[in-house]
Amino acid sequence: MTVGDIGAGDGYHTVRLSHLVGPAGSVIAQDVTRDYLIELARRTERLKLTNVQFALGEPHDPRLPASSLDAAILVHMYHEIAQPYAFLYNLAPALKQGARVGIVDLELPTSKHGTPIELLRCELTAVGYREIATYKLAGDGGYLAVFSPPEPAARKSPGDIVACRNPAGAR
Repeated sequence: MTVGDIGAGDGYHTVRLSHLVGPAGSVIAQDVTRDYLIELARRTERLKLTNVQFALGEPHDPRLPASSLDAAILVHMYHEIAQPYAFLYNLAPALKQGARVGIVDLELPTSKHGTPIELLRCELTAVGYREIATYKLAGDGGYLAVFSPPEPAARKSPGDIVACRNPAGAR
């Protein structure tokens, strides 16, 4: 299995995922900040993690290889995405058939470092993702939302994506 840690930052989840997928699997640590990836590469080398790859993305495009991911996780970073429609559109080709996208965030306005679940649903649905499940996380008002990507044949063109209309906590 290949898992993408989207917005990997310091690699908290990358390191744990590396152990979970084992030597036969791989993790692609993706971020838009080159320095984070350089430091994470040093960390994985020190830890002798040989199943981690790195991808430098752009704010509107994670720049991942086509059909490379069985799963993608975005943990407490979705609210940081400045161009969510473009980002989600450009993420879809990297996801294999049957892949899942897991998003962990807080039920707060984006200005307060969260993403209201209704806004998340609206943005992902607008790009053609389908919600599989949502789980409330204990404690801090967080949630895990799981989506499947749009089918390649049904993928919308960028001009057909209609932005959400002022849901609570909108960007």
